[in-house]
Amino acid sequence: MAPRTKTPQPPAPHAADSHDLIRVHGARENNLKDVSIELPKRRLTVFTGVSGSGKSSLVFATIAAESQRLINETYPAFVQGFMPSQARPDVDVLDGLTTAIIVDQQRMGSDPRSTVGTATDANAMLRILFSRLGKPHIGPPGAFAFNVPSVTASGAITVERGNKKAVKATFSRTGGMCPRCEGRGSVSDIDLTQLYDDSKSIAEGAFTIPGWKSDSWWTVRIYAESGFLDPNKPIAKFTKREMQDFLYKEPTKVKVEGSTLTFEGLIPKIQKSFLSKDREAMQPHIREFVDRAVTFATCPECEGTRLTEGARSSKIKKISIADACSMEIRDLAEWVRGLKEPSVAPLLEALQQTLDSFVEIGLGYLALDRPSGTLSGGEAQRVKMIRHLGSSLTDVTYVFDEPTIGLHPHDIQRMNDLLLRLRDKGNTVLVVEHKPEAIAIADHVVDLGPGAGTAGGTVCFEGTLEGLRASDTVTGRHLDDRAVLKDEVRKPTGALEIRGATAHNLQDVDVDIPLGVLTVITGVAGSGKSSLVHGSIPAGENVISVDQSPIKGSRRSNPATYTGLLEPIRKAFAKANGVKPALFSANSEGACPTCNGAGVIFTDLGVMASVSSPCEDCEGKRFQPSVLDYHLGGRDISEVLAMSVTEAEEFFGSGEAALPAAHKILDRLADVGLGYLSLGQPLTTLSGGERQRLKLATHMGDKGGVYVLDEPTTGLHLADVEQLLGLLDRLVESGKSVIVIEHHQAVMAHADWIIDLGPGAGHDGGKIVFEGTPADLVADRSTLTGEHLAEYVGE
Repeated sequence: MAPRTKTPQPPAPHAADSHDLIRVHGARENNLKDVSIELPKRRLTVFTGVSGSGKSSLVFATIAAESQRLINETYPAFVQGFMPSQARPDVDVLDGLTTAIIVDQQRMGSDPRSTVGTATDANAMLRILFSRLGKPHIGPPGAFAFNVPSVTASGAITVERGNKKAVKATFSRTGGMCPRCEGRGSVSDIDLTQLYDDSKSIAEGAFTIPGWKSDSWWTVRIYAESGFLDPNKPIAKFTKREMQDFLYKEPTKVKVEGSTLTFEGLIPKIQKSFLSKDREAMQPHIREFVDRAVTFATCPECEGTRLTEGARSSKIKKISIADACSMEIRDLAEWVRGLKEPSVAPLLEALQQTLDSFVEIGLGYLALDRPSGTLSGGEAQRVKMIRHLGSSLTDVTYVFDEPTIGLHPHDIQRMNDLLLRLRDKGNTVLVVEHKPEAIAIADHVVDLGPGAGTAGGTVCFEGTLEGLRASDTVTGRHLDDRAVLKDEVRKPTGALEIRGATAHNLQDVDVDIPLGVLTVITGVAGSGKSSLVHGSIPAGENVISVDQSPIKGSRRSNPATYTGLLEPIRKAFAKANGVKPALFSANSEGACPTCNGAGVIFTDLGVMASVSSPCEDCEGKRFQPSVLDYHLGGRDISEVLAMSVTEAEEFFGSGEAALPAAHKILDRLADVGLGYLSLGQPLTTLSGGERQRLKLATHMGDKGGVYVLDEPTTGLHLADVEQLLGLLDRLVESGKSVIVIEHHQAVMAHADWIIDLGPGAGHDGGKIVFEGTPADLVADRSTLTGEHLAEYVGE
């Protein structure tokens, strides 16, 4: 009889395999209300919910922030001193975290010397390649870098070794920076006719610079009494010497009425006082002056390449580094593939991998010399993904913030494949997303809400996509929403003519953009939409452009200060109480002296995160106690700033506090769907979608006839898109022309006229492939956009 075999018992699960969840308990960051949630590891989890519901607070400000903080703590205190210090998020328990890599949609630095190549290490590898293989050989990698100037020095140095003795030494370093434009590729020229009227003398008020009155200290006083110029002589009659001193003199101390002041030439003074400042942060009249007075032209010495003649003369197979950087990346990848040189094989392999990643992620149409500040939010996010695509790391948490931004429906499938590839390598992928096509690939869905701001911050649903669809949450109800084509479209009242447009990749485009209607410009990413609109529509007084550039503002800025709403409110408080308006500003005389109007006290702890605690004197209200004794309509200034837009709209709409100027601004904020924001909420706590709409609300008061909007659905939930369409309709019905660059099919279906660019990206694009109504585009189906729109509306 055969011996009976025992069925082997399965081994007991290993303790290490029990950590398959990221556990969050009691998260209270920003508007989160004690959120507790468990997220599966090595899966793709998508976070949905209306804009401002708390998605970024949970994913970025809690999970990713704590992971990064814990990693930073593993470095020595010396190294931590050079890192941004972060406080622990406001959460009770965070368990099961893995290393987080954040790929957000923050625009890349707009430094004029930052390019796609410098931001991704591709330039660094190219420089080494040319320094090894370039003929003639001109020097080390720095000789090909437009950020490195050439330096020569000579003199005596003292060597302290045994007997001290002076030794003559010379030093030189070959850099690649063009000396004329200092590596910027363009030179700025100041139009002197915009600075002064040369038929007048300084005493007669020759200056036409904003704020330079003829009786102010730095004009008449310093220029007139410096002794270098004759203040009563018309500027046109200055001698050569006087003109040189007037325009270019180095800072020189002069005595004026017993005081020592600094006299400086007009041009360096203008460069310091106006041109060194961020253009977006300037007041409108100053910005207009700068736009008039300063002209930018391609550098004549380097022809815009940013490089010295030496760097441009060294070539590999008849291609210089300037030629390589100006090629489209997909063409450059082919050129690099053709280089067979065993001595630099590892370098060629790494460079090839980086360039292929660009092509794979759909950015093959970019060139390495493209300034990084000109990339759209979606392009910047994908450029940041490049370095992670070929990574061998596993069990990492990748955190993405709306990776489908700026992507045509045709490109979304490619992005989905990349996210799934990262997950399949054994990584946890967390994605904040609004697009149904991207939500569809989730293994796990977390829906936050139910509303935005204080009405959000709770988990409304957690589970599968099918479960979300069946749930009665805002996202569940709108997931299968499909816009319908209009029965009839509006008739244009005129046309904006664009002739021979050649900016970037546009191929001599002629097009008439209809006015008085809603026009949507669409096409795959890189087809030339932004080049056509921003590069060809003259930005005159009649055109208001609301682009994706980030809002500038510190934690002291809030919706009330940013929109100009605080100005009429302060004046109303001052008038009602018979005091100065400056008392009602937390950045001026009314500020609490203990916290300087910040509402919190920061304690800097060196390498540790600085600790913030509410100010005990003003209890976080930011104002002096005496200021809070003044009331308007029964409320003090801190109570007004704590109101939501909706409450404030009612408060300033009627009764004792009726204030038409404030009410008009509040109406616009409510119009763009920001009724839930509080007036004093710091700008730094707003989500990307909220900032874009805040900017739109600010510009709605401008007196322009043509509105140009760049992807206004960025960061908007499906439910918010309906409200946006209503707003666009109201703008058109009030007599405005609205031109929208957009990929969202709901906006396309709602348009009166569509202009589709393509057929591809980069040099495969730049042509108009369709013009007409959405219904014609769907019926035609001759373009990628037509196919996707037809599928979307179910035709």
